[in-house]
Amino acid sequence: MNSHNATLADGLRHILCIGGGPAGLYFALLMKARRPELKITVVERNRPFDTFGWGVVLSDQTLANLAEADAESAALIGAAFNHWDDIEVFFKGRSVRSGGHGFCGIGRKRLLNILQERCLALSVDLVFETDATDDQALAAHYDADLVIASDGLNSRIRQRYADTYQPDIDLRRCRFVWLGTKKMFDAFTFAFEQTEHGWFQAHAYQFDGDTSTFIVETPEEVWKAHGLDQMEQPEAIAFCEKLFAPYLDGNPLISNAQHLRGSANWIRFPRVVCKHWTHRVDIGGKTVPVVLMGDAAHTAHFSI
Repeated sequence: MNSHNATLADGLRHILCIGGGPAGLYFALLMKARRPELKITVVERNRPFDTFGWGVVLSDQTLANLAEADAESAALIGAAFNHWDDIEVFFKGRSVRSGGHGFCGIGRKRLLNILQERCLALSVDLVFETDATDDQALAAHYDADLVIASDGLNSRIRQRYADTYQPDIDLRRCRFVWLGTKKMFDAFTFAFEQTEHGWFQAHAYQFDGDTSTFIVETPEEVWKAHGLDQMEQPEAIAFCEKLFAPYLDGNPLISNAQHLRGSANWIRFPRVVCKHWTHRVDIGGKTVPVVLMGDAAHTAHFSI
C-alpha cells in the first residue's frame, strides 16, 4: 500500500501537537519521518529559544533508543551531551562512589533547539507564541484529525477532560528549587546535609561545557523551619550556598527564574498518572482523538 492510500485508509491527514516541549517535538519528528505525507503542526506558547529549567539527563540506554528511533537527531543530541559513568553520594561526612551507570546531560534549551531544527528539516510546521486556550478551536482551525496534548505538567487539556483521563495527582511533601552553578561535577552527585531542623539534599550534574544543574530539596516542615518560605530569592540562594559550600568550591548558585517573587521558585513535585490517555471530541462533524503525551500524561521525579 502506498503512503497516499495509507492516509486514506486510516483517515489521518493532519496531526496537531499542542505543546512544543521534548515530547511534542519528538513525536512530531518521528511521525513525520515515518509518514511524510502527513501534515503535522506543533503549536507552542513560548518563543523558539525560551525555556525553563537547566539540564536534562538521559541514560545510555535511552540514548541508544533515540538512535534507533531517529539517528539524525540522536547524533546531534549525543554530540551535545556531557557523559559520565559514576554516581557519588555524600552522607554524614563520607562519600561513596560507584561506576558503570552511564548517564548523559544536555542543556534543555539545546535539546529543544536540536529537536526544533530536526522538525523543520522534515517539514513539520512549528508555530510559536500561540497560547492554546481552547484546544477544540485550535483543532478546528488546523482541521486536525488527531490532537497530541503535550502541554506539560499543568496541562489545561488534561484538566478540561479530567472526567475521561481520570488523573491521579499526588503532591509530594518535599520542596525543591532548580538552580545552576559553574562548578563542574564529574559524577551524578547526591549530597546530604543535616541542619538543626532536618535534612537537605543537593542533586547535581554537569550538562554542558561550563554549567551544572544544582537542585536543592528538603521536606516542607524543614523548609518552613528555616524560614525559606518567607525569604526572597537572593537570601534563599545565599542560604543554600552556605549549606552546600563544601561541594561548590566557591562557585555561586544561579537562578534563571528571577521573575518569580518570594519563595515561588520552591515547588513541590506532583506525581501525575492518568487512568486513560485518550479522549475523543466531535469537531466539525468528525471524531478527533485527543491523546495525552509527556508530562501531561505522567511525570517522573528528577532523581530517577
